[in-house]
Amino acid sequence: MFALYYKHAAGVKDDVLSGLTVALALVPEAVAFAFVAGVDPLVGLYAAFMVGLITALIGGRPGMISGATGALAVVMVALVADHGVEYLFATVVLMGVFQIIFGLCKLGKFIRMVPFPVMLGFVNGLAIVIFLAQIPQFQTSTPEGKWGWLSGDWLVSTEMLLMLSLVIATMLIMHFLPKLTRVVPAGLVAIVGIAAVVILGGLDTKTVGDIASIGGGLPPFHIANVPMTFETLYIIFPYAIILAAIGLIESLLTMSVIDEMTDTRGQGNRVCIGQGTSNIVTGFFGGMGGCAMIGQSMINISSGGLRNLSGISAALFLLSFILFASPLIEMIPVAALVGVMFMVVIGTFEWGSFNLFNKIPREDAFVGVLVTVVTVLTDLAIAVVVGVIATALVFAWKNAKHIYVVPKDLESGERVYEMHGPLFFASAHRFGELFDPQQDPDEVIIDFAHSRVADHSAIEAIDNLAEKYTKAGKNLHLRHLSSECKELLEKAGDLVEVNIKEDPHYHIADDKLA
Repeated sequence: MFALYYKHAAGVKDDVLSGLTVALALVPEAVAFAFVAGVDPLVGLYAAFMVGLITALIGGRPGMISGATGALAVVMVALVADHGVEYLFATVVLMGVFQIIFGLCKLGKFIRMVPFPVMLGFVNGLAIVIFLAQIPQFQTSTPEGKWGWLSGDWLVSTEMLLMLSLVIATMLIMHFLPKLTRVVPAGLVAIVGIAAVVILGGLDTKTVGDIASIGGGLPPFHIANVPMTFETLYIIFPYAIILAAIGLIESLLTMSVIDEMTDTRGQGNRVCIGQGTSNIVTGFFGGMGGCAMIGQSMINISSGGLRNLSGISAALFLLSFILFASPLIEMIPVAALVGVMFMVVIGTFEWGSFNLFNKIPREDAFVGVLVTVVTVLTDLAIAVVVGVIATALVFAWKNAKHIYVVPKDLESGERVYEMHGPLFFASAHRFGELFDPQQDPDEVIIDFAHSRVADHSAIEAIDNLAEKYTKAGKNLHLRHLSSECKELLEKAGDLVEVNIKEDPHYHIADDKLA
């Protein structure tokens, strides 16, 4: 009994301390993404609080952290620039509605269709994106845009040296402290320790307060001040669809990554409903919306936050920062938070993927690299869609080469072609080259016992072949079609000009004969 109590108490302590670490790391991220979206920093902080709290309360993946993200911010910026922040709030509400519908329709299961090379590219791509997002902290000014840091003004030598020293010190603490003790999360010790050194030593380095002021009150209830017309719906509808898709893809893929790390299984449909509910509430309380954050989720898991309490704690700590502790939080050096995020990058990137290049098919390696590059250059949703399409095309190409026939001539004068391999769009052209209507006998049978008709392209291929045999004055028959294939051909109606021979019935004793 006492052992159970101590185990529970230790779990609560880990969740609360992990939540504090995550909350500290959330502040600059939420502020930065608010700037990307073109809104006030508090809009990003409120979103991080509300999305994080609600998804932790009703979401289906313990340990996963949600909040304002860059993947959504880069889409929002165009809407805010063209129509204003009020349209953003309305869009976030509609986005949440779409996500709830997705969850209620139990479509979260389709995340299983994302192949492992795409998952690998997703993780590596986001690790690179997180790394690149820290680069502007080493600059005095950064032009707007995703790649603005390329032409920004870098810190001068002494400031840069101090910044790098603090970042490296943070990373060393996070690396070596867990080898000595895990009583307190290494990230929290690193942030507090580096902050103490900077404050007590009077070191002049960039702090959270130099980025933006995070002080404010409770999120006010606010209905978007937009006309309730079809014109408004016409404006926000496409943005809501895109944001809902990006949010769910990032959330479900993050859930899958955490599932692998913790050897547990989240509830995809519940995650969709949780994300949707949080965005609806956020839209009515002046937040920019959000989704799962793989970086903060990695911090949480590595710090021992494996339960929903860690996400709840992170959200409540973040709210307390906004309400009561903004002067203290604004004194934290940015270098400490950058060091924490660099350790997240190191832990998130699948370094073992380099060893896989010579051990897996070249096509899979190509898909992984493709998804990584597209994630960095564009955004997550496009990268995943591109990766799934590329994997599907590779799979189709491989299977298209496996179609062949084995011809047999019967004593009755008929010729039987035993089909092997699936007949679908990629193999349809090869299918037509396997037969010779001019040289074949008058009666030809294609036996599909080891094959199947898969799609409309297959039906069209059969129809074209039948037409060739008809012009040659010969008959084409199909045999041993599966029930699904027969149904497909029957639905095609007049599209198919062939005779389907009934499968031979072998009189094995059954209820009808008894």
